[in-house]
Amino acid sequence: MNGERGGSRSAFPGLPGEVVLEEAAGVRLRCREGDGSVPGTLVCTNLRVAFLAAPGHGVQPPGSVAPLQSEHNVALPCIRKLVAGSSFTKPKVLTAASTLKFIPEELLIFCRDFRLLRFHFHENGLAPQAYRVANAIAQARETATWPGDSGDGDGRSRAEAKAEEEEEEEGEDEEGSAPTLLFESLRDWEKELKRQGAAGWRVSAINERFDMAPSLPRYLWVPSGLLDHDLKRTFAHFEERRVPRLCWHHPGGSDLLRSAGFHAASEPGGEDVRCLEALLRAGRGPCVLADAAELPTLADIQLAHLKLWALCLHGAAAEEKWLSALEATRWLDHVRACLRKAVEVASLLAGRRCCVLLQEPSDRDLNCLLASLVQLLADPHARTLPGFQSLVQREWVAAGHPFPRRLGLRRDSPREEAPVFPLFLDCTWQLVRQFPAAFGFTEAYLLALHDSGFLPYCGTFLFSCQRQRGRGGPQPRSQTYTPVNGWWDPPPGRGGSAGSRLPPVWDWALRYSPQQRARFRNPAGVPSTVGPPDTANPQTTGTPADAWPGAGAGDVFALAKGSLCPQPFPWRSGRPPPRLLRWAPSLESLSERGGGSGGSPVPAPPRGLLLPCAAGPSVRLWRRCYLRGLPEAQRGRFAPSPAGLAEELTLLQDRLSAWQAQGPRTRAAGSPLAPSR
Repeated sequence: MNGERGGSRSAFPGLPGEVVLEEAAGVRLRCREGDGSVPGTLVCTNLRVAFLAAPGHGVQPPGSVAPLQSEHNVALPCIRKLVAGSSFTKPKVLTAASTLKFIPEELLIFCRDFRLLRFHFHENGLAPQAYRVANAIAQARETATWPGDSGDGDGRSRAEAKAEEEEEEEGEDEEGSAPTLLFESLRDWEKELKRQGAAGWRVSAINERFDMAPSLPRYLWVPSGLLDHDLKRTFAHFEERRVPRLCWHHPGGSDLLRSAGFHAASEPGGEDVRCLEALLRAGRGPCVLADAAELPTLADIQLAHLKLWALCLHGAAAEEKWLSALEATRWLDHVRACLRKAVEVASLLAGRRCCVLLQEPSDRDLNCLLASLVQLLADPHARTLPGFQSLVQREWVAAGHPFPRRLGLRRDSPREEAPVFPLFLDCTWQLVRQFPAAFGFTEAYLLALHDSGFLPYCGTFLFSCQRQRGRGGPQPRSQTYTPVNGWWDPPPGRGGSAGSRLPPVWDWALRYSPQQRARFRNPAGVPSTVGPPDTANPQTTGTPADAWPGAGAGDVFALAKGSLCPQPFPWRSGRPPPRLLRWAPSLESLSERGGGSGGSPVPAPPRGLLLPCAAGPSVRLWRRCYLRGLPEAQRGRFAPSPAGLAEELTLLQDRLSAWQAQGPRTRAAGSPLAPSR
């Protein structure tokens, strides 16, 4: 490793290209209020601030050491505020331009992921080290650059792209379940399309060289009857050339699509309109446009997140006014809005055979969130751990969500910060809390994934699209890979930059011990399955006329506030719906009465559909994530909280009472942990 000086630096587990700038031995990490501290060495590098516990004083349980521990390490761009404290003067916020005029006794690092790291420098000879390491962190934080997302750049050559399509052996994770699909290869896209049973759709390689849409993945799911030659006509009519493509296929016949907004200056001709209609409907019946206008804007999400972060600091609000201050942040309002919209779309897909198009001006933020939530509600496979990871890879990573900019890790674009992915993880936590037996992963897993977005040594969230990810060299072709000292082993005869050798975030063994990884899985959760949800459910089958009385297969509707309104085609972004037209019944009444004058009942949702409650009291604060900065609440990522244990005990008591009240017949066939239906 470059820049090594001294015996302790030679033992530091550095990353490729990492240089140690300063270090201070004998520092004590304050774990939480009134619980002592842990001695160790504080290291500042050009990538991160790391704490190495002294032998025998590890902050993790014995035998749980992983190659890259991350709970007490922080990437430099993840530092939101750096404060030096002393008993003789006021605390000082350190920046690259500030001058530290006193020897710090304590260094507080406030992180963007709500962590608070507190390092104490005792009086026995640590004064020079404390001064140097504090200034080094302040300087390095201002000059740090995120390893990825340095620009659009050029994609790989066609020869390299073709080489990545070579077939290889399928791998399985350490628990022996289905692998996580990375959606870097044609094989991954075909495998997932087959799992969903999406007849009438195919995998298109029209964007293989990223020449049609730079921010879209190489491969797209498009209707089988639409040729690539005709598909090319549709790209110019959408913002950033992000055309409609399939996200998920419901076994009852509905399809979930996503796209960017219709280009304002676009005027499609007759042939282009025909291709657009074939792309949107794919012979599946009416098309419903679900616009993201009802969801919070990126500016709203960022403002609420900043208010929440400030509120969760120690002493930010009086205890008697804390709940009202929490509501004033509007963060929970945004969580409720996302859950309500996802329930509307999922209910529409389950109750009516149609094509639902999620439309957002950029198709890179709220569409990622909404498409993922809908699949969590309607597809049991997405609730398994490998299924959830494959979902994130497809709907976020491959779809081109700009992680570095939205998480605030690019200093050249501060106005583009908006934590959309953390908002999605919060919504997922709400579902896990309301349906604990329906998910194969736990809160500890979601919290680890939340923090992984700020790591500089995992390649999953370092880039904004597949084109940027492939710019540095060869990429993994599927889930199967060979770690060499924690990094990618390049294919024989082919080189690669350090960035291309970074492991995926899903390689949890690099950062967590087997005991910790065991806590990621919910033993009472949904069993791992790779098939589509409820394929044999007769209630989800039928023709489009059964679910849409009085509506033609070519009709287009707009979904707004739970109601359906006829919409002209082709549509324009921002065009108001036509007036004096009959509004369809609200989605809240779909299970009670028919959708038209015919009175035909709407098919009941399948058993695998989750319908969470988004009312005020049902949406809680994710305390384990957001209150980690409070000294009295710092118990680590895996430690159980008293409030959580009490809530879990109450839940188990309620389930036990309900099970006992069902009677002996149901008791013999069911399970006390089975989800209620």
